[in-house]
Amino acid sequence: MRKLVYAVAISLAAVLTAHAQKATGIGIRYHWRDAKGLSHYSDSLTAEAMKYGYDLVNDQGYVVRHVERQLTPEERAAADKLAAEQAAQRRAEEARQRADLQLLNAYGDETALKQAQQEELDSIDQQINTTRLNLQSQEKALADLLGRAADLERTKEKVPRSLADSIADQRNVVAGQRGALARLQDRRDTAEKASAQQLEHYRALKQAQEEQRQ
Repeated sequence: MRKLVYAVAISLAAVLTAHAQKATGIGIRYHWRDAKGLSHYSDSLTAEAMKYGYDLVNDQGYVVRHVERQLTPEERAAADKLAAEQAAQRRAEEARQRADLQLLNAYGDETALKQAQQEELDSIDQQINTTRLNLQSQEKALADLLGRAADLERTKEKVPRSLADSIADQRNVVAGQRGALARLQDRRDTAEKASAQQLEHYRALKQAQEEQRQ
């Protein structure tokens, strides 16, 4: 595989050299420095030149083109990783800029933004109230079942399996409603904090927009 890469690179370098010779009408030589810093010249491209990087030099000693050395697999992997990270950062920045533009276009002023935020909070509050009422209803149903079981136990009667199963099922229903209520309350807290941050960011965008107009 490495020999194939060398062959391709050498072929490409030969093409570049041919173009340079054709354009300038002069001879081209290869110049490079080895690991000890010693200078080398050659009329043909060598593996060592590719390893350390080389210059295309005309017959007057001027460098007409520089070719970087070949990267090791580890260096290539690191370079690819860095390039991917930089590309991801660029995409994230572009996405942020689009989001900022959408925010400014969606709300002409601060009042409109606050109204939209309040509507979202009101919607969550409505869901919280509905869930709380459902929870109260389910808790009452559970209390009734537990009351029936307690009455039977006081009279020394055995609690039927069906009643015990109903109590277990109702406990699960109540637990589910309590979990749903807790999630909604967390969602409201998160939305309220996000609204405050969004409003602050909106104000900063508006200020920057006004400064650009001045």
